[in-house]
Order: sequence, then C-alpha cells, then structure tokens
Amino acid sequence: MPRHHAHRPSLPIHPELAVPPTPERRNHGVVERLERPIADERGRPARPYRAVDTLATMERRGSITSGMRQAGEDFRGRFATAQLDPLRTPDWSRLRNGGTARFRAADEPGLRIEAARDAVWRAVLAVGGLGSPAGSCLWHVVGWERSLKEWALEQGWNGRRVSQEAASGILIAALGALEAHFGMKRDC
Repeated sequence: MPRHHAHRPSLPIHPELAVPPTPERRNHGVVERLERPIADERGRPARPYRAVDTLATMERRGSITSGMRQAGEDFRGRFATAQLDPLRTPDWSRLRNGGTARFRAADEPGLRIEAARDAVWRAVLAVGGLGSPAGSCLWHVVGWERSLKEWALEQGWNGRRVSQEAASGILIAALGALEAHFGMKRDC
C-alpha cells in the first residue's frame, strides 16, 4: 500500500544558512555576498556570492576613483559585446543564411559586435595602443579579466616582466586615460 505524505510547505532558507562557496572557489580570489538582495531565477530575493574583481578591489583601497572604475566597467562591457575573449564559443544567434547578402538592421548582432569592436579599439588607441604598457594591461586585465599579478608575471609589456607595483601604476594610468577618453567626470 503506497504511503501518502502530507504536503509540507517549503520553509524559506535563512540567508545566513546559505551554502558558502567551496574552498576551491575561494582559492581563485576573494568571494563575498552581495550587499542587497537581487531576484533569483524564480524572482525570489536572494543574496548570492560574487567574485570581487581587480577594479572593485582598487576602488575600495582608494587606488582609483569611482569614475575610473566605471570607465573600466564600460570598457569590459564593450569588450564582452565585441566578443574578443579568447575563450569564447560561437555566436549561434548569427546563423548563416545560405550565403546571400542582405542589409542588416543596426541592432542585429553583426553590426552591434562591430560597433563594440570599434569602440574597444578606439579606447585602446586612446591609452597608447595595444603595444603600449597601458593598452596591453587594459586588454589583458580589464578585457580578458586576468589578474594584475598574472599580467605582470606572464605577459608584462613587450615580453618584459614588470613588478606588481609597476603593473598597478600602469593600470591606474590606463584607467585615468580611459576615463578621459569616455568623457566621464572625475570625482576628487
């Protein structure tokens, strides 16, 4: 004879009892809970963990201004839209249409991606070009989201390793030039 269980209403999980990030995840950098709740996939309030990136860390330390951080975030957003990450998958929204040429609307993926690539390229040129320390740092640290330490030790500039302190100064200078390029107001 089958057993019937009474339906128990699900109890909300207390935010402080949520499952924390694994030790393996914590080995890849600082992870913290969001300050304010956001909607989860079902629209319920949640406070997930998130990684603290280089720009947030530098702003908290006072190394960069909020305007410089915003310029970096804007660059990162354009970089992602431009699909310049070396570890990307094909964009399946751009299906081939049998090789026929046709005009595209301005909001279609091809033109949107090309506009973002143009904006990224102009921003890199504004900080000195891809061959400059600032351009290389901006591309790898902000665009590809590599750590400043990785860039300093592995990439450096023109194959030359740089100290972490010098790398930090290069990124600060790049963000200042990027802020000016994007025409953002400085906050003192």
